Amino acid sequence: MASTGATGRSHGPTLSGAERAEEEKRVAAEAAAELIEDGMKVGLGTGSTVAHLLPAIARRGLRGLRCAATSPATETAALALGIDIEPLDALGELDIAIDGADQVDPRCWLIKGGGGAHVREKIVAAAARRFVVIVSAEKPVPALSAPVPLELLPFGVKHTLALLAPARLRDVPPSPDGGLIADYTGPVGDPAALAARLDATPGLVGHGLFAPELVSLVLIGQDDGVSRRDGAKP
Repeated sequence: MASTGATGRSHGPTLSGAERAEEEKRVAAEAAAELIEDGMKVGLGTGSTVAHLLPAIARRGLRGLRCAATSPATETAALALGIDIEPLDALGELDIAIDGADQVDPRCWLIKGGGGAHVREKIVAAAARRFVVIVSAEKPVPALSAPVPLELLPFGVKHTLALLAPARLRDVPPSPDGGLIADYTGPVGDPAALAARLDATPGLVGHGLFAPELVSLVLIGQDDGVSRRDGAKP
């Protein structure tokens, strides 16, 4: 993992842990925004880190951007900043997609979906030539651990949960596509093996395990700047 150097920010010990994490998210988001160029087709993720990305993109004043959003919340926030949003299918292949993550392991396996948008986020990541992940310094972990977010069809959901056990529904609204949001709560172990098990379960729409093959680059905000970790996607 190589550092890109300091970003010029400084903060003292008076920052709380939450404030420090927000600052780390901000500098990672600003580094990612610098990767976007005029005329690019851009996928915009969902969550607290992307909340820093959107104004960073707007401040750059880029021309001819065409963007797709992974959630209604991101679409609303982007439009308020003057960032145009189009349906993903209108854009074709994206040049870049940028999103956060809940956990990143040393091989660049991710857990995403704390906000329940993981199915759309995975579709957008797969549609992009480059998928860039932006996180604060506490998100990299030695090994992934539960919960792993899930989206389930409402039909027969009790049977689906039994097949996925241990798993439980969240007390949250359905996804924008009508899926029920749940979490797998058992051991993760080998992420590839768990992902295969989840993918083979009838009634599962999608899960929050993202393979390194989807990831081009992870940008990690830290006290002294932003460090980089390469994924397996070119």
